[in-house]
Amino acid sequence: MDEDGAPDNPGAILYQVPTRTGQKNNYNLGVGFSITWSEPLDKKLQDQCKEAAAANIALMQQTTANKRLDFEIARLKNCGELIKQGISFHPKSPYYKVCADVVVRDVTYIKPHVHPIPSSSPSPSQTSTLQSLDSDPAALLGAPLQTGLDQPSP
Repeated sequence: MDEDGAPDNPGAILYQVPTRTGQKNNYNLGVGFSITWSEPLDKKLQDQCKEAAAANIALMQQTTANKRLDFEIARLKNCGELIKQGISFHPKSPYYKVCADVVVRDVTYIKPHVHPIPSSSPSPSQTSTLQSLDSDPAALLGAPLQTGLDQPSP
């Protein structure tokens, strides 16, 4: 400061006081390498664990295959029943392909129905021509009775 009390160089460093802070310059370089080798003392348990895992995987695969087979059999049965009844999706429907590979062959199922059979009582002339009682049903229906005794056998 001058005699006027104002600093000559405001903001300039006028002096330095050494102060201990504990900081040091530190440089470190480390290179390392590590290997671990582990071997089980009882290999039997490790083999059993592998067998159990393989058996569990095989069981899950078989369960999945069984469910797929059940699905396909149910689809085949239901589609077959619907096809026999004449029911199907329109060919342009996205669901048409669900039953597209199902084939129904040799359908022997006949819907239950009844045929009326007229019954007639035999006339007196037909009753006298009957050879035995076993032929009554044919004679009662009015069919001509031929015994085949008039023709020679080959």
